[in-house]
Amino acid sequence: MQPSLQISTPDQRKKILGLLLRVGVFALIAALGYYFVFPLIIAFLGAPVFVISTLGTFAAAAVANTLALRIYERGNLSDIGLGWTAASRRNLSLGMLGGIGAAMAVVALPLVLRLADFEPVPNERLRWPSLLFVSILLLFGAVGEEMLFRGYGFQVLVKGMGPFATILPVAVLFGLAHSQNLNFGPLALFNTMLWGVVLGYAYLRSGDLWLPIGLHFGWNWALPLLGANLSGFTMDVTGYAMHWRIGGKIGGLLSGGAYGPEGGWLTTAVAIGLFFYLGKAPIQHQDASPTEEA
Repeated sequence: MQPSLQISTPDQRKKILGLLLRVGVFALIAALGYYFVFPLIIAFLGAPVFVISTLGTFAAAAVANTLALRIYERGNLSDIGLGWTAASRRNLSLGMLGGIGAAMAVVALPLVLRLADFEPVPNERLRWPSLLFVSILLLFGAVGEEMLFRGYGFQVLVKGMGPFATILPVAVLFGLAHSQNLNFGPLALFNTMLWGVVLGYAYLRSGDLWLPIGLHFGWNWALPLLGANLSGFTMDVTGYAMHWRIGGKIGGLLSGGAYGPEGGWLTTAVAIGLFFYLGKAPIQHQDASPTEEA
């Protein structure tokens, strides 16, 4: 049974106000860092847009979680599921396996059906330093987004309102947060929201952030390596790109067009498949989350 949100008594009103205050402070700190402070700092250093977006998200999420935990819980980042244990390593590995497998599925099926081919990118080749740099950035991006959308604020809402009243609204915010990416469209929005639900469910299954981080990073890391665009970004890290043979509306709905697979039907299918994977995978649940009292 989900926690009641009735506010007919002073104690209930106090509990709801405390919950809203904690989440509101977290959201305010995160928004200030995400939209203003850290992008300005990184842009001042002359970083590219992708670097600004990735590191700005990570920095804003880390600061917002750290401050909220210190203010309200006297805790640290391990209290939102970032403690490093044998179970954490297991869940991270299972998450990466699921994310990489999902990315391989959306690329392998068109190749097997001869709907797409790999083609060399002119003047590009595999550069190991570039691959390492992109991999580190993608890891920071996955950790940052999970702290932002499945971290302190999310976990406080899950405890106060229940998972079903929390996961979908946060998934909508997760989708809208990507709406400024290049070539973003309605199906990309739906798929990103669906991924938000998958990642929220992953947190519930594991009780930590390592499982959703693994899923998120595995997917984000594998797509560029397989020659596909990632959320509207073209990275060309291997010197090869996936080229679709079919065009038109159907081709765009399958491939996701310039946005990449996340804007296509294949991602819709594999995201649904991930629910079954998460339900069957030997995930080890951990009890690491902010305390319930305000």
